[in-house]
Amino acid sequence: MARFRKRPVVIEAEQWWPGKHVAGVHEIVYCAEDGSTRSAGFGIVQTVEGPMRVEPGSWIIVGIKGERYACQPDVFEATYEPVGESAALAWVKAYGRPYKSNR
Repeated sequence: MARFRKRPVVIEAEQWWPGKHVAGVHEIVYCAEDGSTRSAGFGIVQTVEGPMRVEPGSWIIVGIKGERYACQPDVFEATYEPVGESAALAWVKAYGRPYKSNR
């Protein structure tokens, strides 16, 4: 089988947690008979392939055509690196340490 390398491309991403508004993510809530609501602890993002479940801590990535999809934190950490100061701060907040390249 032939081998290919992914082209370097800068993406936009934001980490999602229940109660936090992230464009494209719809948090799922339960409604009680008394009218109260509570978070189900997950969300849904509409992708080009259809709805995708978003778990707490998932990164919501905006693709090169504006599409959105979720990426688990461990996969995100292994695949992406921060670009710029705001991304570096988001990395520290998510992983509790500065980014360190292992290349």
